[in-house]
Amino acid sequence: MKYDYLVFIGRFQPVHLGHLQVIEAALGLSHKLIVICGSARQARSPRNPFTLAEREAMLRAALPPAWQSRVFMVGCSDRMYNDQQWITEVQNLVDKVIAVDTASLGHRAAEFRVGIVGAGGGSPARQVHYLELFPQWQREQAAEWPGVDAATLREALFAQQGAHFAGCRDKLPTAVYEWLHRFRELPVYAQIAAEHDYLQSFRRAWADTPHPPTFVTVDAVVIHSGHVLLVKRRSLPGRGLWALPGGFVAQDEPIRDAVIRELKEEARLKVPAPVLAGSIRASRVFDHPQRSLRGRTITHAFLIELAPTGEGLPKVRGGDDSDRAQWVPLFEFNRMEEQLFEDHFYIVNWFLGQI
Repeated sequence: MKYDYLVFIGRFQPVHLGHLQVIEAALGLSHKLIVICGSARQARSPRNPFTLAEREAMLRAALPPAWQSRVFMVGCSDRMYNDQQWITEVQNLVDKVIAVDTASLGHRAAEFRVGIVGAGGGSPARQVHYLELFPQWQREQAAEWPGVDAATLREALFAQQGAHFAGCRDKLPTAVYEWLHRFRELPVYAQIAAEHDYLQSFRRAWADTPHPPTFVTVDAVVIHSGHVLLVKRRSLPGRGLWALPGGFVAQDEPIRDAVIRELKEEARLKVPAPVLAGSIRASRVFDHPQRSLRGRTITHAFLIELAPTGEGLPKVRGGDDSDRAQWVPLFEFNRMEEQLFEDHFYIVNWFLGQI
């Protein structure tokens, strides 16, 4: 074998025949394969409908018995605004898998031949860009399965309650196709399908514009005595998820005024607007192209640090688009990645690194 371990990074939403083709090619080159499953702790959405455990269940159902002991799957967070953190997490995960797998041998992970594999054609435009982020691992390119991509499969699964999903049978391992049919019977499927339909309707409302619209929003990261202020979303998309107070910028207001207005409307924060404005410590634009399923949405986020007054945490309550507002201890917030809307978990963590 050319390698002791190959690394395969993807989201596997869902596992399809293209993934299995890469795995087969990888196992022809290496003794074992480490599958890094991205978006491992993202809240459910039409783009990330399956949990890490569900994706591993799909993968295990699809793998032949002879491959089971040769394939490992571990989850990785997206680290949307910090590539170096993401690279470090991937490296650590690979190191830990190898360390556990070879514990009885007494070798260090660095002593093994490790490579990284991706799917794509031979032209530079088809190369998987993240392969270049790991120069210490030799790259291998596996052939793509023509006409198969996870986004199309998700669309067929959730559009019109999966009316056309049967047409995807030839793009999925039989065991995964059956697994997804069982998933359609669960209450969570109906919730995701409803969000899918809402987002489709939202996009259709803007379909006749000369150019695809770019939305401008604001988000408030309010910190007080080791707590962050969150609201629970009342409406789609993201109904029931925790989020930062924020929303769309009105046509007639400056961005800084918009964040104060949204903060007062959504959290009913009992702090005067001039005090909030004077407590802004930093701001940053967060513009990842995939940060929102509503379309291209650029948010201006503001860090607001409130000073202790001896009266405890200011009173808050849900209002406008939120069912509830709550001060969350930061140690608890760091365990809530799966409960946060869109990229709000990563926005807060970016600001916490600046404090």
